[in-house]
Amino acid sequence: MANTYTQIYIQVVFAVQGRQSLISLERKEELQKYMTGIVTHQGQKLIAIHCMPDHTHVLVGLKPSIALSDLVGKIKTGSTNHINENHWVLGRFSWQEGFGAFSYSRSQLTGVINYIRDQVEHHQRKTFRQEYLTFLKKYDIPHDERYIFAPID
Repeated sequence: MANTYTQIYIQVVFAVQGRQSLISLERKEELQKYMTGIVTHQGQKLIAIHCMPDHTHVLVGLKPSIALSDLVGKIKTGSTNHINENHWVLGRFSWQEGFGAFSYSRSQLTGVINYIRDQVEHHQRKTFRQEYLTFLKKYDIPHDERYIFAPID
């Protein structure tokens, strides 16, 4: 798109179906690289990524050539297929429906990158659900807590 100039930074957060801890430490780096490839192939810039056992954080520099929901759909579908084709889990892997997306200014990037990088340490103090609800409240996003990445009963 000629003469289109943007600066859009979005942190996307999504969970494993039922918030099960299915992303193993042994597969984490490969999965992160695979997701990075999906983002890059879509012409977008991946700035930071961290896969926890039950959820993932991705920080992207989003260009207006693709809708955010389409990009997230490609990341989730591609990574799901990769995990299932390589039989990383017993049964069928899938991501939970939906995602959270939070925007940042350029001046906030270092803090967000550090936050994503330090997920393991961060989750020693706060659960994923607590973290996610904090994001929704901080950004004043209306939500119904009954539908926030519910675990399997």
